Amino acid sequence: MIKFGHIEYLLLLFLIPIILMLIFWYKKWQKKNRLKFYSRNLEKNIIKNKSLIRERLKYTFQVLGILFLIIGLSNPKVGTKLEEVKREGIEMVIALDLSNSMLCEDIKPNRLSRSKQAISDLIDQLEGDKIGLVIFAGEAYTQLPITSDYSAAKMFLSTVNTKSIKTQGTNLSKAITRSLQSFDFNNEFNKSIIIITDGEDHEEGAFTEAKNAKEKGVFIHTLAVGEENGGPIPLLNKRGFKKDREGNTIVTKPNFAFLSELANVANGININANNSNIGLKKLFKEINKLEKKEISDLIFTDYKDRFPLFLSLSLFFFILNICTIERKNNPFENIFSL
Repeated sequence: MIKFGHIEYLLLLFLIPIILMLIFWYKKWQKKNRLKFYSRNLEKNIIKNKSLIRERLKYTFQVLGILFLIIGLSNPKVGTKLEEVKREGIEMVIALDLSNSMLCEDIKPNRLSRSKQAISDLIDQLEGDKIGLVIFAGEAYTQLPITSDYSAAKMFLSTVNTKSIKTQGTNLSKAITRSLQSFDFNNEFNKSIIIITDGEDHEEGAFTEAKNAKEKGVFIHTLAVGEENGGPIPLLNKRGFKKDREGNTIVTKPNFAFLSELANVANGININANNSNIGLKKLFKEINKLEKKEISDLIFTDYKDRFPLFLSLSLFFFILNICTIERKNNPFENIFSL
């Protein structure tokens, strides 16, 4: 079993395709503009004495060096012992609304950013509970299956935004359905769904799914995000606000009444979150009221750091990059000729 001491550094892996694109663009630019800097005869001599294989090897070594450096910084750890651990907890799924109305800035900096921070704070308070993450707008998707790996939960949470789902809307029925699918109903653990949304422009069917959740013994709590008077929805380019067909600025207001009724259907509570109270502390108290069953897990223990291996590999490839000369007939000809 592998876990990471600093899993957030793995986000730097997104730099790898960017680096590859920059290399491609640089080579294309170099080929196009070579004659601006060299005469034709000099250009022919350069091309004649240059090994394309070694040039590609240098770029490969550079990318591999960066790759293993990033992995090393994340500090992979390998568990060497498997033990049975018993703890008390519940299973919960957080369903987070990613519709564009969550960009409203009536709660600073905006509804979505405050919601994500509140979820992160909630994860920090968990002890023994398992957590999953569902994201929804017009559609609903499982972002993270139910897990006890809180570091992974926070990493997956940090990557979501309103662009994560193309279909807009607030389809709460699909959010509840997807959340229910995340649970294993073969175990006896108490289960809860926490829906974080402004509840605006919701689709039909949410109450039917809430009743279905209640029949399965799942509690649904709702966190209504936004100020009562609401606010405009910023455009993604930050240049103005969304307008209707008549040119009027659209004002989004949280639907407190609907979300309160939805929570009541599934024996839960609704919290109205605003700038002074994001509400998850009260929800956490409600969650703790649920009877916590004993959870037995086989987990790996006695983790050993493996970052020296990856940092050594990174250094090795950077040294190879330095030692590899792009010209033909160099001391490394026998090594790198294919």
